[in-house]
Amino acid sequence: MSGRQGGKLKPLKQGKKKASDLDEADLEFKKKQQDEQKKLKELKEKAKQGGPLVGGGIKKSGGKK
Repeated sequence: MSGRQGGKLKPLKQGKKKASDLDEADLEFKKKQQDEQKKLKELKEKAKQGGPLVGGGIKKSGGKK
């Protein structure tokens, strides 16, 4: 008995799924992800244009405890 045969066997690699194997739920999920990425990209572009992201708000002073 050789030392290489002991231990767990690695699982065989499975082939990649083809685009035709995707069902409606997968296609809908991918479309939703793409829409979210577009929204994030638009928000980043708006943020780069300048200006503060958050307006006024309450500012704390460090004087009192």
